Amino acid sequence: MMTFSRRRPTQSNTGHKKTRVLRFLPVLERGRLTTVAGRWLWVLVCACMLMVSFGGVVEAQSQKRRPAKKPAAKSATKKPVAPAFDEKALQAQVALDRAGFSPGEIDGRMGTSTTRALDAFTKNGGTPDATIEALVTYKITDEDAAASFTPNLPEDMMEKASLPALAYRNLAEALGERFHVSPALLKSLNPRATFVAGEEIRVPNVTEFVPAAAAAAPAPAPARGRQNEAIAVPAVTVTVRKSTSDLVVTDSAGKVAFYAPVTTGSEHDPLPIGEWKVNGVQKNPTFAYNPDLFWDADATHAKAKIPAGPNNPVGVVWIDISRPHYGLHGTPEPSTVGKTSSHGCVRLTNWDAQKLAAMVRPGTRVVFAE
Repeated sequence: MMTFSRRRPTQSNTGHKKTRVLRFLPVLERGRLTTVAGRWLWVLVCACMLMVSFGGVVEAQSQKRRPAKKPAAKSATKKPVAPAFDEKALQAQVALDRAGFSPGEIDGRMGTSTTRALDAFTKNGGTPDATIEALVTYKITDEDAAASFTPNLPEDMMEKASLPALAYRNLAEALGERFHVSPALLKSLNPRATFVAGEEIRVPNVTEFVPAAAAAAPAPAPARGRQNEAIAVPAVTVTVRKSTSDLVVTDSAGKVAFYAPVTTGSEHDPLPIGEWKVNGVQKNPTFAYNPDLFWDADATHAKAKIPAGPNNPVGVVWIDISRPHYGLHGTPEPSTVGKTSSHGCVRLTNWDAQKLAAMVRPGTRVVFAE
């Protein structure tokens, strides 16, 4: 006969310390269940206990594997992407360049140089022509593409001295200078351009700059038969101001004939304040490098002749003045004009330096002012 015990099993009568047992268990007689039904009931109980135990382990493991939910990110307002250039600034820069008030390198931004050029233009009675078409189409020629370039232009002066010429690095840089525009803006204006012959690109509507061949600007010869007559000197004055980093050419009546941003000296090589005169002009010059004249020169360097080219340290033109070792000249880095220091000389973009060179002669008055 099968009987059931109603008392709760204890450690002593179960033989297990932590095993959970159902409240009603069959009573064993001599270690065996007394009936077949009892045996099946015991199997069923054991199976249930195993299922409960195994299910708990699986659930625990699944919880361990389940990645913790990340807190929802706060919705942030996306900032609008800045345009590649400012169309109004580009329009103003082109208009100023055409009017003879150079903003320096055209980059499509209303930077310091552009603002100062605009102020000088308006103070002299000018108004930027908003009707001027800022951009025009230019077709790259075979001659443009076939030009000699110096793609791996070294920084070291002694390495530069070993090259045959310091040409443009690539066609984009050459076209940038031709149209007074930064290579970055030129590429933004023509995002699909590969800069090859036959390709049409958009460029600023300015007078094209083509470096002049190497030649010294000759002084005007005296009239025939009148020996010892004083050489005529153009009645213009070149004034460079350190405080505003600009250059102004005025005629005898004080009217501004040309304006341009410049870089003027540094703490180590300050602009020599005073009045000087033009000695002469050298186009496409070589550069006589003397490390003794540069405070930051490499101690291992020696005197060297740096070859000519638009990437020469003084650019495409050197305007020599009566102050020894000083002059007004171009630059291989037009984007730095008006922003960085120089070794005491007055630095302009190559196109502005060449324009200035055409306006002066030996004897032209040059004023360096604070």
